[in-house]
Amino acid sequence: MGHAKAEAVRTVNGRSSLAQTAYKQLYRMIVTLELEPGRNLEEGQLIESLGIGRTPVREALQRLVADMLVEAQPGKGFVVRPLTLQNTKAAFAALQVLECGVADLAVRQDASAFIGEMESANKDVKKAIAAMDVYNLVEANSRFHHAYAQCSHNPYLVGALRKVRCETNRLAYLSYGNQIDPARSLKDHYASVIDQHERIIGAVAARDHKALKKVVLEHIEIFKSRIVQYLAEF
Repeated sequence: MGHAKAEAVRTVNGRSSLAQTAYKQLYRMIVTLELEPGRNLEEGQLIESLGIGRTPVREALQRLVADMLVEAQPGKGFVVRPLTLQNTKAAFAALQVLECGVADLAVRQDASAFIGEMESANKDVKKAIAAMDVYNLVEANSRFHHAYAQCSHNPYLVGALRKVRCETNRLAYLSYGNQIDPARSLKDHYASVIDQHERIIGAVAARDHKALKKVVLEHIEIFKSRIVQYLAEF
């Protein structure tokens, strides 16, 4: 490879790495609501606060638009996507359709390659709960559901669920970080999440379609009811 071409590759790889760094930082701030819904994202302020150049920051913002965490609005630039009851219900409707679709496919084929990943992610869920680390709890939960999606052996379902999970991860941050239901403590909620994850793993391993679909729907419904209740109070 010639010097000029090698230098160009290094430049592209460096910019890609910076864009990934910017994406991760902005993603975390959006999921944790440090950048609150509806917030206008001034590129100049982001460049200064992140210490990263304009091109990587803009690439990160475009990726966040694709993940439906940021919107590009004419005349306003980039805005953190608002959390509305309508959007939330749409996200949960998509989650239900897609995760039940995974259940339909997972029981028809060997999903053993992903069971270990689900078990590992659920261990990380437990560790994050023990440390009261809400962000890492959200990330471990997201890894669990990504591994579950892979049980379908269907890249279209995996990709669609990843996009929906980007939206629901900030909802999960609210669910895991707030005492929403007066009749149910956070400790009890955490315990039920771990139990449901274990039941999902067991049903996938046993190829038990009925049990898998039942626990998946139960898992989504509890999550949805907590978030709808939270949004209704604010």
